[in-house]
Amino acid sequence: MPGLPAARRTVLKGAALAGAAGLGAAACSTESKLGHAKEPTPTAPVALGAASEVPVGGAKLYREQRLVVSCPAKGEYKAFSAQCTHGGCVLTKIEGTEGHCACHGSRFDATTGEVLQGPATVPLPAVPVTAEGGQLVAGPDA
Repeated sequence: MPGLPAARRTVLKGAALAGAAGLGAAACSTESKLGHAKEPTPTAPVALGAASEVPVGGAKLYREQRLVVSCPAKGEYKAFSAQCTHGGCVLTKIEGTEGHCACHGSRFDATTGEVLQGPATVPLPAVPVTAEGGQLVAGPDA
């Protein structure tokens, strides 16, 4: 029975690798709705600056505030959390109206919050936004 110990080692190695793969998959699950975000949207109003900084037909990333604001028509604004719903990373850039997450490659429509490319499966949460006196304010009671 000299072949038995080698077979047992192979089975044990396979079980260990399967367990490690399962942990890796759990750490990078596409089932996450808010990633690592504890508060993906502001809990108090946030001043974002001049409304004119958001181009009509485009969007602007406010990385420090974890927000993305789009302007579908002059004087109309929509805001969303810029925290990826897959892993919780903050979006890194906006191209046109598409928000990019560099952590795992998810892409979002900055005008609707919808997922354009996974691994994220859940849209970005909407955030109330208003333009008061030419200044954007986002968050509750905005």
